[in-house]
Amino acid sequence: MTNQEAPTGLRLHYTIMCEDVRVEINHKLSLMGIFYAVQVPQLPVTLLKLVILNHWSGEGQYLSEVRILTPDRVQPVAVSAPSPFQVPPDGYADNVTIFANVTFPTSGGYVVQSLINSNVFSEQTLHIGEANQQSTIETSDTIQ
Repeated sequence: MTNQEAPTGLRLHYTIMCEDVRVEINHKLSLMGIFYAVQVPQLPVTLLKLVILNHWSGEGQYLSEVRILTPDRVQPVAVSAPSPFQVPPDGYADNVTIFANVTFPTSGGYVVQSLINSNVFSEQTLHIGEANQQSTIETSDTIQ
C-alpha cells in the first residue's frame, strides 16, 4: 500500500489489484479476486481482466494513467488511456482502471505505475510466477 502526497495536496492512500470491481446500488465498490501476486501453471499467461483501483484524497482536477512494465522496466505490458478525474475539497475519489487480455510473458516483479498529469506518482510490484517454481514472494499474516 502507498501513502504518498504530491506538492498540490493530492494523496494516494492505496492501490489495489483485483480481477473485477462493481459499483453496488448504495454506491459502494465491491472488489473480487484481490491479489498481490499471480501464480500460474505455466508462462506466458494472459489475464482476461485486470483491475487497478487507486483511492485518492485532496482537491483538484487531474489526469490519471496506469501502466504495467516488464520486470526490467523496458517494455510496457499494458498502458491505459489518460482519464480525467476530480477530487472535491476535503473529499476523495476512486480511480478504476480496467485492462483486458494482459499477457505476462515471463515470471518476475512487474511494475504497476500510477501517473498523474503524465508524471509517475506511485509504483507497486505485481509478482507473476509459475506455481511449480519455488516462490520468493514474502508473505505476512498481518494485513496492512
